[in-house]
This record gives sequence, structure tokens and C-alpha cells, in this order.
Amino acid sequence: MRGLSIGKVAEATGMSVHALRFFEREGLFLRSIPRSGGGQRVYDHADVEWLLLCNRFRESGMPIAKIKEFARLVRSGPGNEPERLALLREHERAVQGKIDELRASLAVIHDKVVTYEEHVRDGTAADLWAPTSS
Repeated sequence: MRGLSIGKVAEATGMSVHALRFFEREGLFLRSIPRSGGGQRVYDHADVEWLLLCNRFRESGMPIAKIKEFARLVRSGPGNEPERLALLREHERAVQGKIDELRASLAVIHDKVVTYEEHVRDGTAADLWAPTSS
């Protein structure tokens, strides 16, 4: 996958052309994106892989500022791996916290589903959580 156009990268990553340009303006790529003789951006496979990782970061709630910091650290080269690891661990903890909250919510919702299933099956659902006039 060498020499990809911005349109092909947008298609491969699910990102809009506008988002790709934003990433470039904000310094979120790991390298400067080269241009063709005609001035068009030319991406490669590593850029696509990076963008797919960034998509996962964003989908899991990582702020752009943290992605930018991670990109800066990676661009800086070897020697800052403990900082990268700390940033990733922090995000991992945040994602795990969200998962735990979702599991707790799912347990409550599942209990309600079971209750409603029982009442619907038994024909006793009419009075479930029926609002009353004051």
C-alpha cells in the first residue's frame, strides 16, 4: 500500500478527508505527509495503520490532546517508552472504568428485562411502572 491518495486513505480508515486534513494540521501524524509533484498528499501503509490506531483511541474516549502527546512521543524516537507506557496505562484504566460502569448498567437493565419478561409471560405487566395522576 504505497502512494495512497487522501481519498483512498479516507476509504481505508473510515475517516473523512476533512478529518485527515485536521489530523495533519494538528500534528497528529507520525511524520510529515509528503506531497506529489501536483501537490497532492501521498500516504503509505504505516500512515493508515497509525490512523486506525488513532480511530481506536478516539472511539475509546481518548482526547485529541492525548493522541497528540502520544504522537509527539513516538516521533521523538527511542528513549521515552516509559512515558508512552504511562499514557497508555492511564487510558487503559479510563476505558476499563467505562467498561465497569457499562457492566453495572447492563446488570440493572438485564434485571428489568427479566422482570418484564416474567410479567408479560404471566399477563401481569399492566401495572408495571404505570404512572399515576397526583
